[in-house]
Amino acid sequence: MERAVLVRSLSCSSASVNRLFFRSYHRLSRSTPSSPFPPHHKRLLPNVSRRSALRHHWRRISPSPSPSPFYLKRYFSSLSPRAVSTPSHASPPEIGGSQDEVAEKLGFAKISEQMIEECKSKAVLYKHKKTGAEVMSVSNDDENKVFGIVFRTPPKDSMGIPHILEHSVLCGSRKYPLKEPFVELLKGSLHTFLNAFTYPDRTCYPVASTNTKDFYNLVDVYLDAVLFPKCVEDLQTFQQEGWHYELDNPSEDISFKGVVFNEMKGVYSQPDNILGRMAQQAMFPDNTYGVDSGGDPRVIPQLTFEEFKDFHRKYYHPSNARIWFYGDDDPNERLRILSEYLDSFDANLASEASKVESQKLFSEPVRIVEKYPAGEGSDLKKKHMVCLNWLLSDKPLGLETELALGFLDHLMLGTPAAPLRRILLESGLGDAIVGGGVEDELLQPQFSIGLKGVSEEDIQKVEELVMNTLKKLADEGFDPEAVEASMNTIEFSLRENNTGSFPRGLSLMLRSLGKWIYDMDPFEPLKYEKPLQSLKAKLAEVGSKAVFSPLIEKFILNNPHRVTVEMQPDPEKASRDEAAEREILEKVKASMTEEDLAELARATHELRLKQETPDPPEVLRSVPCLSLHDIPKKPIHVPTEIGEIGGVKVLQHDLFTNDVLYTEVVFNMSSLKQELLPLVPLFCQSLLEMGTKDMDFVQLNQLIGRKTGGISVYPLTSSKRGSEDPCSHIIVRGKAMAGRAEDLFNLVNCILQDVQFTDQQRFKQFVCQSKARMENRLRGSGHGIAAARMDAKLNVAGWVAEQMGGISYLEFLRTLEEKVDQDWNGISSSLEEIRISLLSRQDCLVNMTGDGKILTNSEKFLSKFVDLLPVKQPSKTNSWDARLSPVNEAIVVPTQVNYVGKAANIYETGYQLSGSAYVISKYIGNTWLWDRVRVSGGAYGGFCDFDTHSGVFSYLSYRDPNLLKTLGVYDGTVDFLRELEMDDDTLTKAIIGTIGDVDSYQLPDAKGYSSLLRYLLGVTEEERQQRREEILSTSLKDFKDFADAIEAVKEKGVVVAVASPDDVAAANEERNNFFEVKKAL
Repeated sequence: MERAVLVRSLSCSSASVNRLFFRSYHRLSRSTPSSPFPPHHKRLLPNVSRRSALRHHWRRISPSPSPSPFYLKRYFSSLSPRAVSTPSHASPPEIGGSQDEVAEKLGFAKISEQMIEECKSKAVLYKHKKTGAEVMSVSNDDENKVFGIVFRTPPKDSMGIPHILEHSVLCGSRKYPLKEPFVELLKGSLHTFLNAFTYPDRTCYPVASTNTKDFYNLVDVYLDAVLFPKCVEDLQTFQQEGWHYELDNPSEDISFKGVVFNEMKGVYSQPDNILGRMAQQAMFPDNTYGVDSGGDPRVIPQLTFEEFKDFHRKYYHPSNARIWFYGDDDPNERLRILSEYLDSFDANLASEASKVESQKLFSEPVRIVEKYPAGEGSDLKKKHMVCLNWLLSDKPLGLETELALGFLDHLMLGTPAAPLRRILLESGLGDAIVGGGVEDELLQPQFSIGLKGVSEEDIQKVEELVMNTLKKLADEGFDPEAVEASMNTIEFSLRENNTGSFPRGLSLMLRSLGKWIYDMDPFEPLKYEKPLQSLKAKLAEVGSKAVFSPLIEKFILNNPHRVTVEMQPDPEKASRDEAAEREILEKVKASMTEEDLAELARATHELRLKQETPDPPEVLRSVPCLSLHDIPKKPIHVPTEIGEIGGVKVLQHDLFTNDVLYTEVVFNMSSLKQELLPLVPLFCQSLLEMGTKDMDFVQLNQLIGRKTGGISVYPLTSSKRGSEDPCSHIIVRGKAMAGRAEDLFNLVNCILQDVQFTDQQRFKQFVCQSKARMENRLRGSGHGIAAARMDAKLNVAGWVAEQMGGISYLEFLRTLEEKVDQDWNGISSSLEEIRISLLSRQDCLVNMTGDGKILTNSEKFLSKFVDLLPVKQPSKTNSWDARLSPVNEAIVVPTQVNYVGKAANIYETGYQLSGSAYVISKYIGNTWLWDRVRVSGGAYGGFCDFDTHSGVFSYLSYRDPNLLKTLGVYDGTVDFLRELEMDDDTLTKAIIGTIGDVDSYQLPDAKGYSSLLRYLLGVTEEERQQRREEILSTSLKDFKDFADAIEAVKEKGVVVAVASPDDVAAANEERNNFFEVKKAL
């Protein structure tokens, strides 16, 4: 539900590849495993936003803090076996016969059945005869089962009805009449995915689990929620999730509150988000994409409860539904569950009413100029943004054309060496790319590209450079090596099918919906083999220029439907918006009588009382739950063999990987001088994006694309329990088909030893890109910035990480930007010094994941790689004994919402780690903080995190309208635990939900990577077993005892907030100079 504006990653070649068929929604930070999706969908906010013509609103679940991109903050997650499958609760009457006969008896007509060889699945499309609901039932041997129900929900205005409704239907239903069944599922299920999201024209409700009993529990709760929600009869749910006037006392000012309202205020504080919305609405002025399905906070308060109810009645009906099942469960059981719900309805015309009309193409280009909020007193010279956007067609494209356009998109933008991307960045006209390239998930495809960090006088030059570069590409075509590299990258990604922690079945569902939702063939998007082979044959027959040049000319250069969006920084916009909102509220209050104000204050207190009153135990028991007997007593075992090759320690994991070798080469960073630490992220980027003596960086990039599935380099930093010194490493991560193992190790050696740090202008680009990325992160992921800052005040590892990914890093980049021109030789020497300090056979560790044959065959190539590593005298470990001053700090940025953190090290109070801490932390987040910070406080998220390696326990909020009030909630956690009463069912749910987190589903590469991290952090198999036993035996007494540990946060905790200037000034007035203020933007 969170308004994740998911902008395509231009930093990782796999992102655009995955979009061709896997619709890659998120990019990973460099410090995380190589999944194209973030690993903590269920509890974490995305690290990066992705500009897309679609604007997904993910239901965000009590998110825990997104760590700094360079800071590992994990406990023993992903380490244990999933619960075994068990039968569902009831034993329904057996319905005999073949699958088709069973479907007929249950009221379903089979429309089509196809084998999808690409995902080794049998897919059957059914139509429910009574209602017309369409059902895709995909059967295979994947234990990670997926269900989704999707409605077409085109809005007519920007009041945010689809988004508010998506939040609200999960707040109680006919069978589950509690406040939030969704939260109960979070607390006590083994879900591998549990969320909901709003597109511009549809709303999706997906769940996933590897446990069959748990899976069907999730399916039942979601079906009841969307078809029979309480919210359509409950004004207070609409007020809580959407908007309401809040007044505690008739003598005080009225304010707006509401989860979606505050979420969207945060979205509309981010320049990239504003740019994306303006572009989409200008490109589609005549259809539903011309409004914001997420809601414009200036318009949301115009929405009435009657309009809200009517939207559900109109669109949330089986006749307007697409339903998806995927996995290894019984296909007949799927239809039986559905028939119980669908048979309650009759067919209606919802599917006709929800059809999305095409936007007619313009006859001439359009230009719009929009302001965005910039920091007062900041340098606005290079703060403009410009983006060119094309609507490519007035109707959907065929799969072969879509594939060719996706391929073209990757060629132009998909890697650092891609010409359109490279030329724009090398021009020096801007700091970073904006625009998502090709987007084809709506009815009509679009293409967008531009720059941010542009001077006003250079706007026209950027536009001309885009057009001239596209024309040159159409005239001259692409290098054969670039085409080969793109083809290899795309094929590798398609065949690897690595969706990270994102369920494969959900990736397929979203892919299929790209056609299905518009009444087209849902099977077609799942079948890439035939169009891919056709494209390869065409390229071989006529050459790439004959394939791609006509596409550039037809869809872009000769296409008049072009919208140019210019964004101008306005340091007064934020205060004007706040003043406009205050004026509206003052007029509302002035129009009220004393009786009206008293009634509003009474309604405010009544809503808050409802929000903060727990559901009675008998109502909570209505939500189905597993028992502890369903939970395995031992953690997941990852086979790990530890050996040595050429004096280098090697970890090997014998796992089936479909003929792919995954490897990590790890170097100890502890010998690095303290003053060089901020350069490390740029050093990592330089290794991949500068050239060697024999190859420029374009040729090197193409070689990596032709020979491997990708290589990444990043620092990893964490505290290590029991040690004062941090665990700090550089990791080179790569993957290739088994037959390319030699190429992979040769290329890793090449980037480590042969890359030359001589390209001053490219390095300056890296600095500008990093600075733009950090400034964007400040507005969109302020909770991550606050978390990193607090850690830097509390431990050395946190300080190191903050030097490479926090406010300190941003300040370093701003200074470095000027220094590149003044002292390039010094910077180049420092980069070389980092390499010399790191590269050493003695300080190297290698991790490999693949089946036994792949591992054995790869050893000879690894041995050759190891022989080429320098052998040095044992290096001296540098002591990085540094921390930031432990003062309360406010990072001031132009925003309409705040991110509020408070933290302390509870190990320093004498607390001894127990697995029960995981259960308690999760419970605090899903109850006390959810209810007080989010539900009644109006923030989009409130959560806590316990870093078991450092001992830091932290609270954080996300898109929060409050500041000091939220700190009061954090301090109240101690009394909440001390006064807590909990029955056995509630405790069991809390334990099972924690096991669900600890046992998060992983693909083989992630299992091997997690095993490596455990090795680096000194987590033994014996400790894993001990923590699991402690989780499973958690008692109420543990909760009470934990209150004593976290009292340190209340009494001695350090506070960091990323907040608006007005809120910080008000806080410092209320509590005399409580915050030391740091202006960041």
